[in-house]
Amino acid sequence: MASHIGKLPVTIPAGVEVKIDGQNFSVKGAKGSDSYTIPDGITARVEDNTIYFEPVDDQLQTRADHGLARSIVASMVQGVHDGFSKTLDIVGTGYRAQMKGKGIEFSLGYSHTITVNPPEGITFELPNANQVVVKGTDKQAVGQAAANIRALRKPEPYKGKGIKYSDEHILRKAGKAGK
Repeated sequence: MASHIGKLPVTIPAGVEVKIDGQNFSVKGAKGSDSYTIPDGITARVEDNTIYFEPVDDQLQTRADHGLARSIVASMVQGVHDGFSKTLDIVGTGYRAQMKGKGIEFSLGYSHTITVNPPEGITFELPNANQVVVKGTDKQAVGQAAANIRALRKPEPYKGKGIKYSDEHILRKAGKAGK
C-alpha cells in the first residue's frame, strides 16, 4: 500500500526544467531554481512532462517519505513557475510599517521600532502602511518569514489589534460586563 498523496503525479508546466540524477532532484524556472535530495527508498521518473514517484518497499517510513517527497517536489515546481506569497494585515491605531532598504521597519506600539530584513530568497512588499506581502519561491521559507513577522505582535482577542494573516479570522472575546 503506497501513500495516497505520493501516488499523484506532478505536472511540469511550460518553461520549467526538471533534472533527476539518482536521488538528486533539481528544478529551474522563470522565478529561480531549487534542488532537493529524494529520500532513500523512493524513485522518481519523468514521462511526458509528468513526474511520478514510486516506493521500493511497503515499510511505514518509506510510505511517509513517498508522500513527503511528492509534496515537496510539487511545491518546488509551483514555486519556480508561479512563486508563493503571504499577505499580512497590521491592525491597530498607530501600528504601521514602512520600507527601510530591503527590510521593513515596524511601529507596533512598543517604545522602539522593529526592523526586519528579508532572509535570502524572500522579498517584502508594502502595498500600503498596514499591509505586508511576503514573496518567494520556497513555500516553507515564505511561511516562516510571515510567521516571524506575525510573532512581533500577535493579534489579541479583545480588539483584534496586532499582525494577522489576511485570510485569518480572529476569535473575539467579550470584554468586561458593565453594570
